[in-house]
Amino acid sequence: MSDFIEGRRAALEALKTKVPVKAVLVQKQQKGQKPDKKLDDIVKQFKDEHIAVRYVDKSKLDHISSHGAHQGIALEVGGYPYVSLPEILEAASSKNELILVLDHITDEGNLGAIIRSAEVVGAAGVILPANRSAQVGVGVYKTSAGAAMHIKIARVANLSQALQTMKEAGFWVVGASEHATQTLWQAPLEGKICLVAGSEGKGISPLVQKNCDFLVKLPQRGQLESLNVAQATTAICYEWLRRFFDEEA
Repeated sequence: MSDFIEGRRAALEALKTKVPVKAVLVQKQQKGQKPDKKLDDIVKQFKDEHIAVRYVDKSKLDHISSHGAHQGIALEVGGYPYVSLPEILEAASSKNELILVLDHITDEGNLGAIIRSAEVVGAAGVILPANRSAQVGVGVYKTSAGAAMHIKIARVANLSQALQTMKEAGFWVVGASEHATQTLWQAPLEGKICLVAGSEGKGISPLVQKNCDFLVKLPQRGQLESLNVAQATTAICYEWLRRFFDEEA
C-alpha cells in the first residue's frame, strides 16, 4: 500500500532521513516555461540515489495533494513505519521526558502541527489510537514540515491501557482540559510527563480522563473559550521545555 509525501521541504527531509521512496513524481515542465532550478536540484539528488523519477501532469499531483501545495513534487512511499509503545518507552530513558498521547484527533492539519511541535521540543514520541483518528499520511507529512520522519509515532488499540503502561514506566499523565482547576503555570511538569490532548470537538474522553493524574488548562485574559488543540498543545509543550531547561541548569 502506497502513501505520498508532498512538497519540496518534506521531500528533502525524506531523502535526508532515508525514507524508502518507491518513485518521485515531478510536474512536467510546460512549453515555454522557464526551468525551475530549485526543483531540478532536488530531482537530481533523488536521481543520484538511483530512485525512479516520473514526470507527470500537474493534475496528477493536484489529485494526490492534500492541500494543493505539492510545489511540483510528490514522493510515493510505503505506509508510515509506526513503532510500538515499548520502543517509545525505551527511547524515553532520561529523567526528563515528554510523550504525547492524542485522544482521537481527526484533523490532519492539527495532527501534523502537533507532531511538528513535539519534535521541535524533543519529545520522545507521539501515541495515536489505531481507530477513529487521523493517521500519518500525505496531509500530516506536509503540515508537520517533515517532522513525522524525525519522531517515533505509535498506534495503540486502547489508550487507557497505554496510559497505565506509561504510569508503570514512571510517567505522570497530564490531561489538557479547559475544565481543569489549575493552570499550566501552577502544574508540576518536571520529570517524565505524558501529555494527553483531546479531540477537536469533545476534548479528552471520560474514560481517558479517568486515567490522568491531573488536568491543566492554559491561563487566558481574552473572551474566546480556548485555543484549538494544536495551538494549546504547542503552548504546553513549550512550558514543559522551559521546565526541562530549568531542571538541567
